[in-house]
Amino acid sequence: MSAHRNPFSIRWLAAGGAAVIAGIIGVALVLQTGGSACAAPPSTTAKTGKATFYDLAGTSGNCSFEVPADDLYVALGPSQYSEGASCGAYLDVTGPKGKVRVKVFDSCPECAAGHLDLSRTAFKKIGAEIDGIIPIKYKLVTNPSVPGPISVRIKEGASQYWFAARIDNHANLLSSVKVASGSGSFKSAHRTDFNYWLIDSGAGPGPFKIKITDVYGKTSTVSGIKMNPGTVQKTSVRASSASSSGTATKTESTTAASKKPAVAAKASPSKSAAAKPSASVSVSATVSPSVSASVTDAAPLLESTTTAEEAEAALAGPAVDLAAAEPRC
Repeated sequence: MSAHRNPFSIRWLAAGGAAVIAGIIGVALVLQTGGSACAAPPSTTAKTGKATFYDLAGTSGNCSFEVPADDLYVALGPSQYSEGASCGAYLDVTGPKGKVRVKVFDSCPECAAGHLDLSRTAFKKIGAEIDGIIPIKYKLVTNPSVPGPISVRIKEGASQYWFAARIDNHANLLSSVKVASGSGSFKSAHRTDFNYWLIDSGAGPGPFKIKITDVYGKTSTVSGIKMNPGTVQKTSVRASSASSSGTATKTESTTAASKKPAVAAKASPSKSAAAKPSASVSVSATVSPSVSASVTDAAPLLESTTTAEEAEAALAGPAVDLAAAEPRC
């Protein structure tokens, strides 16, 4: 399991007038198929839950992405992280102060379904840091705008005999990745919980064509990807538009940052968070009418409410226990 990152995240919550430190080491669980965690596409209904915040330990989360330039990201609990299947998706999260869009970037082993652990920057956009925990509603964004075109990073240690690649800026949840070397035929890759797609027997020396299919059936193909471990290779393909293809256009070395696994970062407890007692992780927050929404099954994440009428009707109903309502696929 040398390829897996085990970031030691330190998450701060207030309980009984004192800050409670919860440091959990992520356990590697390898997804056994190349498809999405569930057969059906995601639900289109918003859900209610609660949000906390944390300070990243190291340089990357379990999804193996570089930290977003805007510092807006989220860690999900095991059932919603879905062994890496949710990596790279975007959620709109609404709290007492407003709405923020965050990238699924990390896992939160101690979080139940509906408990979103946000970056401190994201949390402060929708809630008061002093509260430590806030009620929220959240939804998966379909075809979100992403910072740039699809990029590919070949993992250190990869060769013609063992293929491993991370895909970024794919916008929607991915269902499959296939790889062909030169004029050869495509081989199916399988996804790991640290968000690399592997072909254990290798895919050849390259250059590669990589066919990426999302959960809605849209396919994008990038070509000209070189066997150049430790670099981010940018392409000309934007996945959030119609199915398309293109070639690699630029590479950026990330070897130094990527070789180094994420390690524990010493975080200082927020004085304001410690000053105000709040519920512990095991206690669900009471959701106010301003952030309530109906709950339905998800696979593995949630999409937005489809109409204003549905959203208005949802606000009139009571909050539902997400842990009980959202099954593990």
